[in-house]
Amino acid sequence: MKKIILAACLAAGLCTAAMAQSSSDYKKSEFYVGYSNGQIDNGVDTGSSFQDFLDDHTTFHGWEAAGVYNFHRYFGLKGDVSGTYNNKTFAFATPDGNVSFKTNNSLYNFLGGIQVKNNGTDARFKPFAHALVGVAVGHTKIKNASCTGTADCSGLTGSESQSGLAGVVGGGVDIKLNDKIDLRAIQVDYNPIHFDHTDNNVRLGVGIVFK
Repeated sequence: MKKIILAACLAAGLCTAAMAQSSSDYKKSEFYVGYSNGQIDNGVDTGSSFQDFLDDHTTFHGWEAAGVYNFHRYFGLKGDVSGTYNNKTFAFATPDGNVSFKTNNSLYNFLGGIQVKNNGTDARFKPFAHALVGVAVGHTKIKNASCTGTADCSGLTGSESQSGLAGVVGGGVDIKLNDKIDLRAIQVDYNPIHFDHTDNNVRLGVGIVFK
């Protein structure tokens, strides 16, 4: 009987140790911050080549920050915020004179969803994928309007904002630098946004993951 009790205690101890090890062999959370490059759909479709894609999109530059709570070695709940910006100058001639103005443009994504990734403490190369949904907010401000001749600049003032449903489907690769920091070598996302119509945007990123 004593041997049976001893064996049961030993088994219980081993199970407890195994459970403690399994609960600590992956990172429970991470925080990402990095550079974001937005290829924003300008509503023109000139063709299917790569050059056509570049012509049909406008480049925005900005930032992205994201936090993940890993409830499993391979699955986590993710919240993601990004902001990208673009300034453009327009100048053209009309029958009444020359017109020029500048626009300051910004686009923000507020998203949440699921991330799939090997969060094991021993993993060095960590491909990941995520699927997120939320809201996007776009803002445009017109300034420095100038007209010559009899051209009318009175309507080239003010600003406009709009919001709509947004999503992200994509992923990338993280590389372990040490126990606390990973390098996000690349992230590529499809980022559709529905304002008056659906814009087919692409979001690229690189940065640092703190864990």
